[in-house]
Amino acid sequence: MKKDATFEFYRRLAELNPSPETELEYGNIYQLLVAVVLSAQATDVGVNKATRRLFREVETPQAMLDLGEAGLKEHIKTIGLFNAKAKNVIALSEILVRDHGGQVPADRDTLVELPGVGRKTANVVMNCAFGAETFAVDTHIFRVGNRTGLAPGKTPLAVEKRLEKDTPAPFRVGAHHWLILHGRYICKARTPECWRCPVADLCRYKPKTPAPKAKRGA
Repeated sequence: MKKDATFEFYRRLAELNPSPETELEYGNIYQLLVAVVLSAQATDVGVNKATRRLFREVETPQAMLDLGEAGLKEHIKTIGLFNAKAKNVIALSEILVRDHGGQVPADRDTLVELPGVGRKTANVVMNCAFGAETFAVDTHIFRVGNRTGLAPGKTPLAVEKRLEKDTPAPFRVGAHHWLILHGRYICKARTPECWRCPVADLCRYKPKTPAPKAKRGA
């Protein structure tokens, strides 16, 4: 996608949603980190359902350690891979208490050293908590980047690097959110809803999906 088209792509998404935010619910940076770790291979809706009661009880890494791994599992047992995730959350909480004064470090390289925290998770935390110009490439962004031609790449890292290189300055902090939401609600995996897409004319996806036919009697 050429520079002028890329700018217009983001401009339209920004016009529709000027202040994009993650759909994960949290009250502080530590809770954000926990929510993002839990969201791996799970939906934000599912994570939010599990963490609402958890986050009323747990606001700090020490409170998580006081709850314990068994207690955490009871809260998150509806989330996929909850056993491994509980183990990671307890382990990263121990490290935050021991090495970082109970605070989440504002450094991506330090974050990825925490158990259960990969590059994507670290990018989300850096962006949402600290306003960093990071691009967390999940399945939605990977799909949108390749399907539209905005940021083609064979791997999530390749798409991330392309976004870092080509995303215009006014849109760099919000880009991560706009692309995720676009992929989640419009540029869907099985059937993209091209008929209501605000950037359809800029997209290289050729077999544009037509609007569904109205049902008889509707």
